[in-house]
Amino acid sequence: MCTVTRAHLDQRLAAAKRCSREAAIAGAKAAAVATVATAVPTLASVRMLPWARAHLNPTGQALIISTVAGMAYFIVADKTILSMARKHSFDDAPEHLKNTSFH
Repeated sequence: MCTVTRAHLDQRLAAAKRCSREAAIAGAKAAAVATVATAVPTLASVRMLPWARAHLNPTGQALIISTVAGMAYFIVADKTILSMARKHSFDDAPEHLKNTSFH
């Protein structure tokens, strides 16, 4: 039977906090890029296209921009957390599972 030490739990908690922080930062960067990438064509189309001027009020424009920013944040944060979890689970795996060769 294997016992879990306090130091091991503290180490895992620190890794989880670091992973969450990195995912939040990556998500925020993606949201900032997505905001600019969405705001420029949305605001330009409202000024140049008659249909957009007639149908996209400021609330609609803000909804388009914020939806894309929110989606970018959550998608990138989720992908970052999953990739880090995959990496850490492989690092913590027993040696007989790490050997993936077919010899």
